[in-house]
Amino acid sequence: MADEGDGGVAWLGIDLGTQGVRVLVVTGDGTVLGGGSAPLTGRREGVRHEQDPGEWWEAVCTASRSALARLPGVRIGGLAVCGTSGTVLLTDGSGRPVSPALMYDDGRAAQEAARVRAAGLSVQDTWALPKALWLVETYVQGPAHVRGRIAHQPDLIVSRLIGEVPPADSSHALKTGYDLEDKAWPYAVSAELGLPDGLLPDVVPPGTRLGEVCPTAAEATGIPAGTPVIAGMTDGCAAQIASGALRHGSWNSVLGTTLVLKGASSTPVRDPTGVLYNHRTPDGTWLPGGASSVGAGVLAAAFSGADPEVMDRRAAAFEPSGVVAYPLVSPGERFPFLVPDATALLLGEPAGEADLWAGLLQGVAYTERLCLDYLHHLGAPLDGPLTFTGGAARSAYWNQLRADILGRPARVPHQTEPALGMAVLAAYGTETPRHLHLADVAERMVRTRTVLEPRPGRTAAFAEPYARLVDELTTRGWLPAPVAAHARTRLDRDNASP
Repeated sequence: MADEGDGGVAWLGIDLGTQGVRVLVVTGDGTVLGGGSAPLTGRREGVRHEQDPGEWWEAVCTASRSALARLPGVRIGGLAVCGTSGTVLLTDGSGRPVSPALMYDDGRAAQEAARVRAAGLSVQDTWALPKALWLVETYVQGPAHVRGRIAHQPDLIVSRLIGEVPPADSSHALKTGYDLEDKAWPYAVSAELGLPDGLLPDVVPPGTRLGEVCPTAAEATGIPAGTPVIAGMTDGCAAQIASGALRHGSWNSVLGTTLVLKGASSTPVRDPTGVLYNHRTPDGTWLPGGASSVGAGVLAAAFSGADPEVMDRRAAAFEPSGVVAYPLVSPGERFPFLVPDATALLLGEPAGEADLWAGLLQGVAYTERLCLDYLHHLGAPLDGPLTFTGGAARSAYWNQLRADILGRPARVPHQTEPALGMAVLAAYGTETPRHLHLADVAERMVRTRTVLEPRPGRTAAFAEPYARLVDELTTRGWLPAPVAAHARTRLDRDNASP
């Protein structure tokens, strides 16, 4: 890895998000030299959520050219790409798309998910393996009669960058059924399910060198030809790397369109319900976590065109809000409980727009607290620092509100984006001595902007609405009774603390 003072070498991170592509150029000491972004559009209808994969490449080209436009003389040491976890499409033998991309929360493969579970694999309805079955039945065994190959979101971009079809990284392959402990696809189950031979890609660990940027891609993106391309991880893992939360017991809470919590553990955290799952870093650390369908996306849906800063200031007058919300962005919940037909709920009547905004902010934070309670219930290590990243971490008010409701300190890095995590992984995968761990590289490149402390008395002020939400979720049969009891016990303990 380059010396911290060497401004001549930098690493490039590409984040394929739900609403746009973000590219960052970062030096070995964490200095961001450049950045670029480009929007993405999608189509939502009921449980369907898809994107045109052709837009991804166009957005990558626009964002990367913008990020590199004013950086003459800077050598790009390598790049890595992250995408939304569980987003897949069908491609032909040369890597060209033959289907739309089924996004991370697309729920149309519920019947296929039931078949996968009946075959012995623990999956959620929105995971990539059931969607792979749906794609095969729709495009391969249907009227199109094409021979398909499953591609994850970054696979498509990497293929354009290096000019050939790449193997998938094990992080994105996890929700397609890849076993991180055995390092193998479940081919026996795949055969039982009727998946064609050759459908699933080869798999390599994150941090593996996949190839180099080809001349055609260099001309389109502005990334120099010959730049090493490193296997990435999912956007949640990328944000965790960007947070520096890679030591045992550390956790990162990624709040963007939806909410993702990911931690670090020396061993996998087991969850028989399949709500929690474990990713794995290149150096063998386990990253347990889960993804909720609650998140900041609900604000855009409920308050189109609103100024978030103005609404945050108005919401400060409603602590706690007159309403208690479980603000699902889309139907179905995945974490901290698994209920495919769950819908957003709102208890009470808001006094106005500001009260409703406050209720939604607080509802996301209550969900975040419940996720941590669930992790504690499973025995996950929680004694390390908590970090906030994701687009919503730009809101100073919401960050403080979350720390208050959680009742624990939280760090906010200068950069809260998954693209930074991919720049860190690119540095690790290209020039890092093997005796260093990914955590060592992250700690050199991640800078903490502020540390939030819960305000005295504020955690207790939110105890009653949190308990009310736990009761409602239990009454509806969504939250298992043992988890609810554990959450109440932890709440009582916190309220009893001086």
